[in-house]
Amino acid sequence: MSHAVPVFCSAPCYSCRIKCSVSMSQPTYPGPLELAHPHEVWIIQPPRRRLWIHIVLLLATFLSTTMVGSRIAFNFEHRQPAFCMSDGCPPLFALSALRHPSELLPGLPFSLTLMFILLAHEMGHYLYARHYRVYATLPYFVPFLSLIGTLGAFIRIKSPIPSRAALFDIGIGGPIAGFIPACIALLVGVARSRPGLVSDIPRAQLGFPLIFGLAARLLRVPGPVSGLCLHPIAVAAWVGLFATALNLLPGGQLDGGHILFSVWPRQHRLVSALTVLALVLLGYYFWSGWLLWAVILAMTSRHPAVPAYPAVSGGRRWVALFGVLMLFLTFTRDPITPYPRSDGWSDLRQEVRQDIQWLRYEIHHLLQRK
Repeated sequence: MSHAVPVFCSAPCYSCRIKCSVSMSQPTYPGPLELAHPHEVWIIQPPRRRLWIHIVLLLATFLSTTMVGSRIAFNFEHRQPAFCMSDGCPPLFALSALRHPSELLPGLPFSLTLMFILLAHEMGHYLYARHYRVYATLPYFVPFLSLIGTLGAFIRIKSPIPSRAALFDIGIGGPIAGFIPACIALLVGVARSRPGLVSDIPRAQLGFPLIFGLAARLLRVPGPVSGLCLHPIAVAAWVGLFATALNLLPGGQLDGGHILFSVWPRQHRLVSALTVLALVLLGYYFWSGWLLWAVILAMTSRHPAVPAYPAVSGGRRWVALFGVLMLFLTFTRDPITPYPRSDGWSDLRQEVRQDIQWLRYEIHHLLQRK
């Protein structure tokens, strides 16, 4: 009995006692442990960040926006609208940079300003996602040879968002982060703009949001904003503010849709449908590009589920009202008026033919050099 172990018993008198047949001063040892046989364990690692993709897209977007910026700078020096089609302007597909890189230097103010605004917007999302430990990629820039040289930038969120408060902060962090540098660029660009000259050259006319008029009044600019020949920095600010308005549209899975769902989740689909209807009407009567955005919102009208708590309350609701104010200041019903069909399309086709001929000449010249 020298190696007996304690026995625990229960008594009916609501008390317990210990029966032990060995002195408690003797050490006791646990029984032998049974070890499981070795087996494979699978650990899912987060995907590796492919930084080279972000770097390549960043450099390509910088090049495309700089090429477009050189044309905008040329128009500004000749007191012409930013997107006019004029003789003597460097071609849109400026492969001449391979031989004369100095031709792209005037495009740097536009490209650097625009890319900083886009980067600030996406980093606002990214930093808030990191704050809430939501896995998000670095910004992807999208180069595109168009009137502005890019289709913008975006990040991808690859893990669930923990709460509606987190969804609100991540959603509104981007527009606020991009709105601030866009306003600074607006003031600098409008201050450097010049009165435009009356010209019959075909051009795409810009529609200006309310904030442009406020900036012109603040800087005491004579005449209407539409009569100004915008500095390239002001054009970049216009693009940044227009991108802010697009992202703040209340519907779908845009930033405005995330904000709407976090504050008013039950009415998200209804407001999204009303926004799509409004965009269809705007596309029919004003700018046809709104029809494309109506399709995008209709395809992404259903928002993924997000945990309700912690909910949006207190100071965040005031920030939501500031988001509505940003949309009111940056939205314009007709952002771009296309070329007049009477005389503009023939000149535009002639311009494209000249660019194609010039492109063939440049390729032929490069092949001869090799």
